[in-house]
Amino acid sequence: MTPQIPLHDYLREHARASPDAAACIWYGQTITWAELDRASDAFAARLKALGVAKGEPVALFMNNCPQYIMAHFGIQKLGAIVCPCGPLYKEHELEYQLSDLQARVIVAADVLLPIVDKVFGKTALQHVFVVRYGDLLPDAPSLNVPAELLQMKANAEPFPEGTEDFLAITRSGAASPAVTLSMDDVALMTYTSGTTGLPKGAMLSYGNALFKTAAAANCNGVKSGDVLLSIAPLYHIAGMLMGINCPVYAGATSVLLYRFDPVAVLQAIPLYQINWWYSIAPMNVAVMAVPEAKERDLSSLRMNPVTSFGITFTEPLAQQWKQYAPNCNSFEAAYGLSETHTCDTYMPYDAIRWGAHGKATPGNTILIINPDTDQRVATGEVGEIVIKGPGNFKGYWNKPEATAKTLRNGCVYTGDMGKIDADGYLTFIGRFKEMIKVSGYSVFPEEVETILIKHPDVAQAAVIGVPDPEKGEVVRAFIVAKPGAPKDAAAIQAWARENMASYKAPREVRFIEALPATGAGKVLRRFLKDM
Repeated sequence: MTPQIPLHDYLREHARASPDAAACIWYGQTITWAELDRASDAFAARLKALGVAKGEPVALFMNNCPQYIMAHFGIQKLGAIVCPCGPLYKEHELEYQLSDLQARVIVAADVLLPIVDKVFGKTALQHVFVVRYGDLLPDAPSLNVPAELLQMKANAEPFPEGTEDFLAITRSGAASPAVTLSMDDVALMTYTSGTTGLPKGAMLSYGNALFKTAAAANCNGVKSGDVLLSIAPLYHIAGMLMGINCPVYAGATSVLLYRFDPVAVLQAIPLYQINWWYSIAPMNVAVMAVPEAKERDLSSLRMNPVTSFGITFTEPLAQQWKQYAPNCNSFEAAYGLSETHTCDTYMPYDAIRWGAHGKATPGNTILIINPDTDQRVATGEVGEIVIKGPGNFKGYWNKPEATAKTLRNGCVYTGDMGKIDADGYLTFIGRFKEMIKVSGYSVFPEEVETILIKHPDVAQAAVIGVPDPEKGEVVRAFIVAKPGAPKDAAAIQAWARENMASYKAPREVRFIEALPATGAGKVLRRFLKDM
């Protein structure tokens, strides 16, 4: 049996075997495997010099950029713990996570330093490494660069006193310190809501990451020499898996974008002969909406797993996408969660089942249980999704009670509802905690949303439950209307009553400009309760 090694050792192997090959391309700037390896080595050495110990959390606070990948692997080469903080965080959110971690070191984008400054004296922070997104932009970019990124580069200021230039550190040439690691050591802490309560740090090991990365690469056909388009946020578990881990595991090139831009996508695919892209459904729709989209040659694109967020990725939508990318397999990507390093299922691209979320990843076991009895339910019946496999996390950081509720007998009790059909395909239905009870009936928000976006005037939809003196709860819908469409709440309510059971139909419809969402596109329903 081949010995298991951490993903950063795969990086080292690529640096030795193919030092000048492209590991990452950033708007035309190529970072080779050797450069990525040396940069992460040097950062690991600097952390060691600062006294950062094995098992110590180190925070990352930035959007997509090559420096993110350098920092990620530098931290893990030292045996410290990568702790992403969402770059959309405001003061209170960052303070909460840093305080929970007791993190002494943070790598932050220069444009986010005002937020870091606000929390510096209220947390354990001692060292700040600063990243400038524009530092690695080429003078003549190959792709459309977001205007705000160009502005950041033009307005770059000297690094504040008491901070360190991250990129300069990575160019010091320092060797990575020798550290003895176990595959069971914690390598990553990603914050999640879990099944209840405030966000918690899910502790994931080097072994968790390797298992799920290998599964994602093998099941989705990622191989050496492939060129991947990496747009999903690297700080999010799915974006990290597809944008950092899979390319390093397979020896594939990652074309990295700061954020989604449909024009840049249309430029990148033919220019770099991209053959693999993980997207969310609204991205595909936005790309197809670009007037010159059909003039672009997207024939290199071979594989496109898509996650439904806001818009359901359906067979008609996949067929429409094929008119633009004729050689592309596109399908619902997977079901997964932070506590399992995501990708708990995969969709067999030669046996796609629309409406389902794929089969259990090889090595993973998925059970559907009755949450009241803890017994397995019959095939096709709805119950709680329970996962057992090598991807399961080690627990929540400093949260033993929460860990005991979620991690039981080696299984992750997800708090999600789903069912498995006779052929082993899982269908995710919704979260137990988001379930709405109307006159005793269970209403799953995702189900109502899936129906609402079929209305011709609705671009996106999200629903929540609100108290009602007669029915216990009723459904309130938040609608993003399509451009130019009428905002007729009564008409949508009437249509809903015609297209779903009466208890599911929204009692109230409110129009908003955009749904509150994470950087990865996941709707944050809790924020809707205050709107």
